[in-house]
Amino acid sequence: MENQIKGQSGPWETVIGMEVHAQVPSAAKLFSGASAAFGAEPNAHVSYIDAGMPGMLPVLNQACVDAAIKTGLGLNAAINRRSVFARKNYFYPDLPQGYQISQFDQPIVGKGAVTIDLPDGTTRRIGITRLHLEQDAGKSLHDQHPTKSYVDLNRCGVALMEIVSEPDMRSAEEAVAYLAKLRMIVRYLGTCDGNMEEGSMRADVNISVRRPGDPLGTRAEVKNVNSVKAVGQAIAYEARRQVEAIEAGGQVVQETRLWDPNKGVTRSMRGKEEAHDYRYFPDPDLLPLELTEARIEAIRAGLPELPDAKKVRFMGMGLSAYDAGVLVAEAERAAYFEAVLVGHGDAKLAANWVLNELLGFLNKDGKDIAQSPVEPGDLASLLGLMADGTISGKIAKDVFEEMYKTGAAPGDIVEAKGLKQVADAGAIGALVDGVLAAHTDKVAEYKAGKDRLFGFFVGQVMKASGGKAAPGAVNALLRERLR
Repeated sequence: MENQIKGQSGPWETVIGMEVHAQVPSAAKLFSGASAAFGAEPNAHVSYIDAGMPGMLPVLNQACVDAAIKTGLGLNAAINRRSVFARKNYFYPDLPQGYQISQFDQPIVGKGAVTIDLPDGTTRRIGITRLHLEQDAGKSLHDQHPTKSYVDLNRCGVALMEIVSEPDMRSAEEAVAYLAKLRMIVRYLGTCDGNMEEGSMRADVNISVRRPGDPLGTRAEVKNVNSVKAVGQAIAYEARRQVEAIEAGGQVVQETRLWDPNKGVTRSMRGKEEAHDYRYFPDPDLLPLELTEARIEAIRAGLPELPDAKKVRFMGMGLSAYDAGVLVAEAERAAYFEAVLVGHGDAKLAANWVLNELLGFLNKDGKDIAQSPVEPGDLASLLGLMADGTISGKIAKDVFEEMYKTGAAPGDIVEAKGLKQVADAGAIGALVDGVLAAHTDKVAEYKAGKDRLFGFFVGQVMKASGGKAAPGAVNALLRERLR
């Protein structure tokens, strides 16, 4: 099997589960009115509640609850009508309360599933165990002073959704596809911006190895991996490390490890805590969260079209599964494509230009589609100029490049540069006659049976016209003359 690791003693299977922390893009924190904005000066967004001051009572942010419900619905998961917030007790310098308000045995969202698309065209269903709400901790800064560590509490209390998967993944490839799909879904829903570089989405990856068919092995957790690519790299390294350790006569220790992207290795951070070590108990300052059916249904009614449904719809327009998948990978990209279709309804042609021409230029410049200098309506106009014969496909690519560089409308570029296609039979006939007269030897060879020379004649006529001759007319007149 492709998903197996080949060890010296035979095949091994990797078993992977993931806990993804997705930050809710709310204006305020989960239990306080302090700003949740990223990038402020250290400790600028800290309330008395976030700082753990005695007697301060948390107040639940309704917008964060709605985001969790919306995400649960997007993951095809059960929404629990009753959930409970609990105190998870542990000490970190950047956790001033001495506990984190989280959810334990009664989360807001229960079991669900997502379908991942793999490069070989197959799909797999990955189970979701739960989604719960919790507050983030602050951040310890170790590089500000040679002998001291500083603490920034701006992040403390920011709302997180922890999305826990079943241990259903069997390779780094599947884990990468799962995280990418999860990121795609929350971005479509608007419940997390998915910005892993800024830390608004982070993955803890649980990895173990076993002989195929054996019980689950001892797992190690790789903490706070901050990119989709790094998840794949960390799994590949950690699985191989565990196999080598067992085959050398050792054993895997249940622990928390960190991924070092510079060295490409995982390294031990601390022993892994079990749930009882956290001494969970219901938070006495927060009542159980009771959800009404009406509230859940109102949120369900406002769900956008999600990527799987959009992909199926695009394929119904005649697009390949691959092209449809690339278009729906980003909500903005799919929206751009659909905006082009408003002005020009040929889905295959529109997809080809968005995926090959536009994304080609944007990728080269390191930009995303939101930064495109070419408006969807202008791209639709360009496709229209091709369709009605005003310009050829070759000239359209030159016009598009000018549109990308200047932001000008295609019609204006065509007029200013005199790029309109020549369709006049008399003018094209004169060009054809000139080419045939200049290549009498090739004409003789063609008539003797070398049919492939027809393409040569077409190229010569197009060259003589500066690329402006209508290809259909050129082909027709050449065939007439050569007969």
